[in-house]
Amino acid sequence: MKSPAPVRPNRWMRCALAALVTTAWIVPTIGVAQPAAGTAASGMTTGSAAAEPPTSAAAAWPSRPVRLIVPFPAGGSTMEQVVRLLTQDMPRSLGHPVLIDNRPGAGTVIGVDQAVRSTDGHTFVGVANSFTVNASLVKTLPYDTLRDLRPIVLLARTPNVLAAHPSVPAATLTELVAWARAHPGKLSYASFGNGTTAHFAGEMLKSAAGIDIVHIPYKGQGPGLTDLLAGNVDIMFGNMSDMLPHIRAGKLKGYGTTFLQRVPQAPDLPTIAEQGYPRFETDSWYGLMAPAATSREIVTRLNLLFNQALSDPALRRSLTTQGFEVLGGTPEQFGAHIQREIAKYAQIVRQSGMTID
Repeated sequence: MKSPAPVRPNRWMRCALAALVTTAWIVPTIGVAQPAAGTAASGMTTGSAAAEPPTSAAAAWPSRPVRLIVPFPAGGSTMEQVVRLLTQDMPRSLGHPVLIDNRPGAGTVIGVDQAVRSTDGHTFVGVANSFTVNASLVKTLPYDTLRDLRPIVLLARTPNVLAAHPSVPAATLTELVAWARAHPGKLSYASFGNGTTAHFAGEMLKSAAGIDIVHIPYKGQGPGLTDLLAGNVDIMFGNMSDMLPHIRAGKLKGYGTTFLQRVPQAPDLPTIAEQGYPRFETDSWYGLMAPAATSREIVTRLNLLFNQALSDPALRRSLTTQGFEVLGGTPEQFGAHIQREIAKYAQIVRQSGMTID
């Protein structure tokens, strides 16, 4: 197997090895708890519970194209797939187009900061798990996570899938763990970047299985997946919507999904939990936020529009078929979700000693 020059774990990564497994099994798992049928995480009714209808003043907004910042690379982001699908028909409601502006880098900090600094009333930003991780992982954030942004809506979530390049000599997770134990430091795993769910999931597997695998961070899932398909990195926890087509085509080996129950889109893929790691759960979630100065009326209108989009049967089928769980709900419910995620990841980061300068 070809591998890039390995990035050996530094001190905080070695500390994380022990802390992540302790936290993953004892405190809340990494990812939103699996909701009951028909409801989303945080008790939200999927795709239906929206904020109150906007005022007439907000109905006159926008006066120009709306900019939606996606803090991931163009063309290789699951978030971009979701927001493009949801906004494709919104120009008819808004009277102006929704322009996707990719601003990747620094674990989404660059894109989020761009939104925070915007004062035009027409700029918003997509956020994911890393947004809540950064609140405790990054020492000097250029913005205040809770004060400088307003929640709009939580859109969807998807499980992660552990997959490998076909050259990896293991057909199952059990065989993969056995090979890794026999060859410490020989397997490399890609992530979307430091502090992302793919990174945390890899560290959870290292801790739970007692294996030594080398972390290779990338600037988003797209570049990492490209190197995985090329055999330049060995394994990766990726978002199911992106990994499943390559697994079905035989370009990757699939070892398991990271919800606690098997997902309908891939019933033949076992969960990591059922293969000897009973509380192993991760996900990737996606939501929208506005600069703090944005009026409540505009936030309410956007919340209503996105909940309406999430309620469209054809769009829901499209998202579900790709491996997403449709969420939705009010800005207040998304705000409560963000606070829970911040607290959860802060405990993991604190116990592991993780830092990123």
